[in-house]
Amino acid sequence: MKLVAILVTALLVVAIAAPAVLAFCGFYVAKADTKLFNQASQVVLVRNENKTVITMANDFKGDPKEFAIVVPVPTVLDKGQIHVGDRAVIEHLDAYSAPRLVEYFDEDPCQPIARREFMRGAAQFAAPSQDRLAERAKSLGVTIEAQYTVGEYDIMILSAKESAGLETWLRDSGYRLPAGASSVLGSYLKQGMKFFVAKVNLKEQSRLGFTYLRPLQMAFESPKFMLPLRLGTLNADGYQELFVYALTRNGRVETTNYRTVRLPTGTELPVYVKGEFPQFYRAMFAEQVKRESMRAVFLEYAWDMGWCDPCAADPLTTEELRKLGVFWLAESGPSPAPNRWRDRAVDVFMTRLHVRYDAKSFPEDLVFQETADRGNFQGRYVLRHPWKGEAKCEAAERYRRALDVRAEHEAANLSSLTGWPVEDIRRKIGSVGESATDNRTWWQKLFAE
Repeated sequence: MKLVAILVTALLVVAIAAPAVLAFCGFYVAKADTKLFNQASQVVLVRNENKTVITMANDFKGDPKEFAIVVPVPTVLDKGQIHVGDRAVIEHLDAYSAPRLVEYFDEDPCQPIARREFMRGAAQFAAPSQDRLAERAKSLGVTIEAQYTVGEYDIMILSAKESAGLETWLRDSGYRLPAGASSVLGSYLKQGMKFFVAKVNLKEQSRLGFTYLRPLQMAFESPKFMLPLRLGTLNADGYQELFVYALTRNGRVETTNYRTVRLPTGTELPVYVKGEFPQFYRAMFAEQVKRESMRAVFLEYAWDMGWCDPCAADPLTTEELRKLGVFWLAESGPSPAPNRWRDRAVDVFMTRLHVRYDAKSFPEDLVFQETADRGNFQGRYVLRHPWKGEAKCEAAERYRRALDVRAEHEAANLSSLTGWPVEDIRRKIGSVGESATDNRTWWQKLFAE
């Protein structure tokens, strides 16, 4: 059985100031969701006190019989602690928290109004008998602590006396482990951890009628607030992307054994970026990773789940959050009538972290802590469309003259964030069309200061 998910990758296995131009009508126009990145894994961490619920979204593409994952867990899990989740809820959480592009439109300088921003509104093998499986495991110092079928997954919880025996048993059972697995498995065994092993039960998947792999969820109690990464790096081809969505009661989540760095935000960019936002965001993130030598975890979003400004998607409902494992919320069904704020969550703080990693740069698993910081943060990038009306006052003429300064400022911002040559950016700004028509008379241009 191909250990692709050692796999869910993530886990397993797992300057010049612009003039004070007034603007209005700010709204969200694009988002940098996980679909912009290849080899991206998503993990939802719900945490309060020592209680944790982990939801792993599988990005596996291929024949389900080739799928399996191995995840270190701190304790033996009962069948009731394992659940199959709803992929659509994770997609909603991703859309809600994704870094976003917003745009504003300059007002007529001759008729200024107060600036305001508002919310919108493996090859298949013959399975050995259970007796033979247990007997072989025992001879290798491996204990099958529990076995369950949950939804379309066959699940085992394993413990072992030593890593060599566990590695041998997994290989004998059809799991193709990458080189170096033994030492990593051993490090988890020394911590007293067990191993959650899941593969697809093709018959159950067919009976249930699903054509894709649904997320797996685990609920347990442990003083450890961490996410195992290292097994997932063993058979990785290059770096991998991991998105962690942490849902807590008190405040923002950060890593304790790596630096947690806020992405640049609030930067004004040239208007043409609207048509190239995916390219911009990938280049910007790569540049920030490079500056941190791929040794940092990046904060993309931190906000109370009850609201957002601007919203890339509505906040999750209480019902959706409970599906993700937010156990401290009261039971709630759907709102009686459509209303984006009626069923808003309370007492839930959302943190979105993004890490690009490989075995060399991230030799340790991610260890987290919940802070008391409830300050709002979002990766947010701003486009300001110039006013293009006829200049009928002195203020409008000053505004026109200031647009070139603003364009240069925006070009410098974009170059700094992405590493793109500023000369190329200037050419693109020019090729998009004139930022505004200059309606001054010839003598006004001649004697302009």
